[in-house]
Amino acid sequence: MNRRVFLKTMGSGIASLALPSCIANSNQLKEVPQAHKKPNIVFILIDDMGWTDVGCYGSEFHETPNIDRLAKEGMHFTNAYAACPVCSPTRASIIAGQYPARVGITDFIPGHWRPWEKLIVPQNRLQLPLEAITIPEALKEQGYTTAHIGKWHLGGRGYFPENQGFDMAIQGGTNRNDKRVTSFTDSAIEFIQTNSDKPFFLHLSHNTVHIPLEAPQELIDKYQNKAKPPTGVNNPTYAAMVEHLDNSIGRITKKLDELNLADRTIVIFFSDNGGLYQAYGGYQGNREPVSTNEPLRGEKGTLYEGGIREPLIVRWPGVVKPGTSCSTPVTSVDFYPTFLEIVGAKGNPSHVLDGESILPLLRRTGTLKRNAIYWHYPHYHHSRPAGAIRDGNFKLIEFFEDGRLELYNLKRDISEKYNLAMKNPAISAQLQKKLAAWRDSVDAKMPTPNPDYDPSKAHEWGRR
Repeated sequence: MNRRVFLKTMGSGIASLALPSCIANSNQLKEVPQAHKKPNIVFILIDDMGWTDVGCYGSEFHETPNIDRLAKEGMHFTNAYAACPVCSPTRASIIAGQYPARVGITDFIPGHWRPWEKLIVPQNRLQLPLEAITIPEALKEQGYTTAHIGKWHLGGRGYFPENQGFDMAIQGGTNRNDKRVTSFTDSAIEFIQTNSDKPFFLHLSHNTVHIPLEAPQELIDKYQNKAKPPTGVNNPTYAAMVEHLDNSIGRITKKLDELNLADRTIVIFFSDNGGLYQAYGGYQGNREPVSTNEPLRGEKGTLYEGGIREPLIVRWPGVVKPGTSCSTPVTSVDFYPTFLEIVGAKGNPSHVLDGESILPLLRRTGTLKRNAIYWHYPHYHHSRPAGAIRDGNFKLIEFFEDGRLELYNLKRDISEKYNLAMKNPAISAQLQKKLAAWRDSVDAKMPTPNPDYDPSKAHEWGRR
C-alpha cells in the first residue's frame, strides 16, 4: 500500500467550531433541514478578480446582475482573504486546506526570480503533493461525485485534478479567455445535469479575468459607449470580461433553478488573488491600466489589501439568511474544514488543516476561535519579499530584505496609508513575534542573502 492510499484509509477528526460579527439578533435560522445535510456544492473560483470588480462590492462601471443577485440571496463577506497574492498558492490552500507555506507552494507555478536581487528566494514546489488528502477525496468518501472544470495550475502530468481525487476533470479548450468562459460553463452545466440525482461537488475555476483581455465584441462596444464614472479605471474590454463572466454565472444558477436543485445547492463565489492594475507587455503589447482595487492599496503580487482581500459570496437557501453580510476575517484555508462540517465528515488526523469552519458564521450563531491569519510571500513580484499577519483590526507586514515593518489599523485605515509601526512599537513587536512563531509552525522557507547581488541588474528577471 503506497503512502497516498494509506493516508486516505486512516481515521479522522476535525473539531466543529463556534464562530460573528454576523450573529443574528434573536430570530436565528433553524437547524439545517434533513434535505440539506449533504447539499451540492458549486465552488466558483475567479482568476485575478479584485475586491471591487463587481457591483455589490462597489463597482460603478461593471454590470454584474447575476453576481449581485447571489449576494442578495446569500451572505457576502467584507473581510475575506486569499492565502497568497498569486494564484497557485491560494488554489493549493483551497484544495488542501493548508497555508501555502506548509504546502511548499509559495509562488505561482513554476515561479520566477531575479538572479541579481538582494535575496535568493526559496525554491517553489512545482505541484500539489499527492500525499495531501484533498477536499474532493474527503467528499468522495461521503458519497459525492466530484468535478474540476477550468484552470488548475497545481502541477502537470501525474498531478492533474484526476490524480488528486476528482472524478471528472476538464482543463483545456480554446486559448481565448472569452471562449473558455463559455466552454467551461457548458461543461459545468452538463456535469450538473448528469449528476442531479446525487450529491456533487463542482470546482469551476475560470481563467478570466486574468490577462490577456478578451471579451465578446458586442460587450466591448457596449462599454465603449457607456458613460464612465468620473473616478476609477473604467476599461471597456475589462468591463466586458467581467460581464461575460457574470453571464456565465447566471447560466449556472438558472440551470440549478430549472433542475429544482437551487434549494439544496451551496453556491460559493471567490477569487484567487487581487486584481492586476496593468495589462503587461508580454500579453498585450502595452501597459494600459485596466483595473483598480481602490480603496484598497496595492494589487496582485503584494501583501497590501489590494493583493489579498477578495469578494466572497455564499448562497445556501434555508441556511444562509438572504441579504446578509459578515465582517469577520476569513481566509481560503477555511473552505476545506467548512465543507467537512457541512457534510458531517471528520478530517484525516494525518492531514493538518490550518483553517476553521465558517459554518457558524453562515448560520450566524457564533464567531471564530482564532484571532489571527497569516501570509508568507518570500518572492519578488509587484513588491518585495514579505510576510504578514492580521490580528483583529491590526495588520503587520514584515519585509525580509531589511526587516522593515509596516503596521496598519484596517478598521480606521482600509487604504493602508498610515504606517503606525513607529508609534506603536509594542504592538509591532508582538505581531512580529507571532508571525515568526507561525512561520516556524508551518516550516516556512525563508529567502537568503544573494552573493551575486548587483543593484544595476536587480530589476532583471531570470530563470532557474
